[in-house]
Amino acid sequence: VQLVESGGGLVQAGGSQRLACVASERRVSTGTWAWFRQAPGQAQEFVASIKRGQYTTYADSVKGRFTITARNAENTVYLEMNSLKDEDTATYFCASTYSGLVGILQQRADQYADWGQGTQVTVSS
Repeated sequence: VQLVESGGGLVQAGGSQRLACVASERRVSTGTWAWFRQAPGQAQEFVASIKRGQYTTYADSVKGRFTITARNAENTVYLEMNSLKDEDTATYFCASTYSGLVGILQQRADQYADWGQGTQVTVSS
């Protein structure tokens, strides 16, 4: 399964950005899809996930600001990011697995078999 992210760039604090993850072979309405991020010198962290195209989970740090959606017609998973903060600066990675992950497993990077190359998001204040 090939995942290709896009939509990163430079954005001002308080602004919005939308990331896209286009998938080949696996339908976004199946399995579990997620966004993770990694800032320089820091560990990779879970951002958001969507299972079977509808059940979403968010990290506390982005809850209420970020929205993950899956659009079947485009076979794309989006991450809409609003009210961006300096601490959101990171490389964002799309990940996927055929499994419908349960609970806390959705937040574990080792549960995802397929990864994109990442897209950089830089928030300037």
